[in-house]
Amino acid sequence: MKPWETVEKEDVPEVGEVVLARRDSEYVLRVRGQTLMSSRQHGSEAAMADAGCAHLVGTQKARVLVGGLGFGFTVRAVLDRLEPSARVVVAELLPSVVTWNRGILAPLAKAPLEDSRVTVVEGDVGRLMRKQSGAFDAILLDVDNGPSALTHPDNESLYDITGVSVAYGALRPKGTLVVWSAGPSPAFVKRLEDVGFTVQVLKPAAHGTKGPRHTLFVAQRIGKGPASVPSREGKRPGRGR
Repeated sequence: MKPWETVEKEDVPEVGEVVLARRDSEYVLRVRGQTLMSSRQHGSEAAMADAGCAHLVGTQKARVLVGGLGFGFTVRAVLDRLEPSARVVVAELLPSVVTWNRGILAPLAKAPLEDSRVTVVEGDVGRLMRKQSGAFDAILLDVDNGPSALTHPDNESLYDITGVSVAYGALRPKGTLVVWSAGPSPAFVKRLEDVGFTVQVLKPAAHGTKGPRHTLFVAQRIGKGPASVPSREGKRPGRGR
């Protein structure tokens, strides 16, 4: 089998070595030696956009937050489902991932960052949500490997009870939160329900109708007031990828 070629590499403080590698037409992103994503498998990204934006079809001036840029497939899928008046904010912790998406990776998802509807914020998606109370019609989080298989322990705070309540507060009434995960997490479903979401769990295929099944937690905000936040879990802010 043809070996992987390292295309780009960067040592990121508090994160570790981030590597973009290529084999033929496939790219993978690795953090500290662990593969986070492949350009060959992005069926669940389209499913995220379907689940998060279904209630926004035909809606003018919809506002959507995408946490985690990856290879741009989620952002592209969201843009394809929204009106020209929509606005999409993309939060990405790693500046190198943004740079690669503006350059060598741009053709993969048809250069979504060049769309005038997109604003990129290089930083912590949890911190951004804290500053955006009631701002978004949909939030799509694809950070690390989700709540069930974290590669960086700091990202746990995005999925604990406080992090979930922050996401709830950043949504408008009837807004939708979609969280990508490598696998199921009944504890995370309970957490979402505890703060006031109604939850549906989907199992889209990683590659069209084939390949491994990922997990999407689709949570709708049903209340108008603040989230109900039990005090039994931690209070650290969440971090984007």
